[in-house]
Amino acid sequence: MGQEPVGEQPVGQEPVGEQPVGQEPSVPLGQEPSQHVGQEPVVQQPRGESVGQEPVGMPLGQKPSQDEDPESSQSKQTSENPLTWSYPKVEKPEHKPTVSERLKQVAANSVSARCGESVVRVQVNQDLLGIGRLIQPEHITLGGCAATEEDAEAHVLTFESELHGCGSELTMTEDVLIYTFTLVYEPKPLANTSIVRTSAAMVDIECHYLRNHDVSSNALKPTWIPYTSNMVAEELLYFSLRLMTADWQFERPSNHYYLGDIINMEASVMPYHHVPLRVFVDRCVATLAPDVHTVPRYSFIEDHGCLVDAKLTGSSSQFLSRSQDDKIQFQLESFRFQPQNDSQQLYITCHLKATAASSPIDAENKACSFTDGWKAAGGDDQVCGCCDSSCAVSKARDLDSDSDVQKEGEATMGPIMVQE
Repeated sequence: MGQEPVGEQPVGQEPVGEQPVGQEPSVPLGQEPSQHVGQEPVVQQPRGESVGQEPVGMPLGQKPSQDEDPESSQSKQTSENPLTWSYPKVEKPEHKPTVSERLKQVAANSVSARCGESVVRVQVNQDLLGIGRLIQPEHITLGGCAATEEDAEAHVLTFESELHGCGSELTMTEDVLIYTFTLVYEPKPLANTSIVRTSAAMVDIECHYLRNHDVSSNALKPTWIPYTSNMVAEELLYFSLRLMTADWQFERPSNHYYLGDIINMEASVMPYHHVPLRVFVDRCVATLAPDVHTVPRYSFIEDHGCLVDAKLTGSSSQFLSRSQDDKIQFQLESFRFQPQNDSQQLYITCHLKATAASSPIDAENKACSFTDGWKAAGGDDQVCGCCDSSCAVSKARDLDSDSDVQKEGEATMGPIMVQE
């Protein structure tokens, strides 16, 4: 009396040292399990039997009711159908290709030729492969002959040869004489290295002439019309004007701008087997309708390439330095006409002009911006001297000369939506 039973725990507290369900208590080998004084040994029952065992979760000392069968209670916890289980299926991540915008590749159109009565004249743009990388003059020959002229400013090489010179090959048919020349580009390793970054290329050039059986009385006459005069006469030059993205890589998909935004524009000419050309923006006007003669109207490029908007309004409008002769890029700070509505539709119409890339930049063919004075986007700033007065037009040019090729056209773009 007066002694507490050994091993009795307070109600609701787990016994110290109790083993997990279904696990035998660990006993050192050869040692009987010890019993506490006054504690009845635990009688182990076979699994699945409930004889003499109190249900789990019943209050201490409480017996189950007579109308509840322990076996039926146990069966409620048993699944009627066997469980099927497998490892979760590992979903492979969906492969999403990298999204990139790529410009469609086009022919470089970097070689042109003129077949004369006794000579052939070939002009080659130094961006021969159309990848923006200029070739070295010493790396290209016409049948082993070096270039006879080099225009460092226009990046154009000229080869000139007699019909029987520079490794030409003559092929005769019943009616035609064909002189074939081969333009060969063989890149040399870069300085102090053994690597090259361009591929070799070959271009065949043919001059076709009708055969005259009585050659003593008549000279050979070329039946192939030189590209220069043919293409100008047939008006196969294509001028374009388009909106560009901020990085100048793609055409801008949206025509919406806020007041004060910079509008990037690019004018270009597609020469269709023509001699290498250089494009200029001669003049531009902004209107509220496609008709350039409507009012109000704002002329922001005048006098053969003077971008006057920056001088008139103090804006940041300007021409950018050229990356290609057949393209020219310029920026216009967006504006709206008075009276102002919630938004305005602007149309921009530009008069474009193309000249031979070998022609000099002058007062009639220029791209001038005003930034603390007139600056030329290419060439000498002196060609912009007439932008403050008037740039006179000289007499008509002779279109039979390569260096005087000139073609003009108009391009309209819009509507451009400008809002506050």
